[in-house]
Amino acid sequence: MAERLSAEARRQALDGLSDWTEVQGRDAIGKTFVFKDFNEAFGFMTRAALVAEKMDHHPEWRNVYKTVEVVLSTHDAGGVTALDIALAKTMNAIAS
Repeated sequence: MAERLSAEARRQALDGLSDWTEVQGRDAIGKTFVFKDFNEAFGFMTRAALVAEKMDHHPEWRNVYKTVEVVLSTHDAGGVTALDIALAKTMNAIAS
């Protein structure tokens, strides 16, 4: 099982993640991605899903037209872990 990051370690990790923030009221991080259109948004989700499946670490996400809202937290650890940080970095790379 992945180990939950301390509050300080999570803040340090977020410093290196463009536009990811702590989710209020949860031990989680989140980001809203906005794309040109639905096709780009769905393509991002498809590519991210393939990575998430390989990692066996799945996001909470919501898609409306060209917007994808993502929340990451490792449920069996009760909060943010290195897996969430790694997936967030990968999602940023996929989106750019």
